[in-house]
Amino acid sequence: MKEQIYKFGNIGIAIVWIVNGLFCKLLNGVPRHGQIVARILGPTYASPLTHMIGFLEVLMAVWVLSGIKSRWCTLSQMVLVGVMNILEFFIARELLLFGPLNIVFAAIFIILLYIHGHWLSVEK
Repeated sequence: MKEQIYKFGNIGIAIVWIVNGLFCKLLNGVPRHGQIVARILGPTYASPLTHMIGFLEVLMAVWVLSGIKSRWCTLSQMVLVGVMNILEFFIARELLLFGPLNIVFAAIFIILLYIHGHWLSVEK
């Protein structure tokens, strides 16, 4: 049962990365993401940087689904989500979907990542 919950969690986590990377950034389905990147990293290269970030997020989904070094994968996700959301909170808060509450949703996601990657993990 634990293994099935873990696999279901992997799929859910991968979907989060695919939606944010592919739809929101690579396909520009949510232009606000590019505006956030421009605010944090500057407008000059915002478009290519947004696409690069989106591509890396899709790669994160592939890593999650692969199961390779799953604990390192979990740690990487926790750090990335934390850093991204702290930067956004202080630099681009008004561009966030839920404004300052985005940091709360990020914290919940980080906790879920921890539970998934460290309590439910089947990696020995």
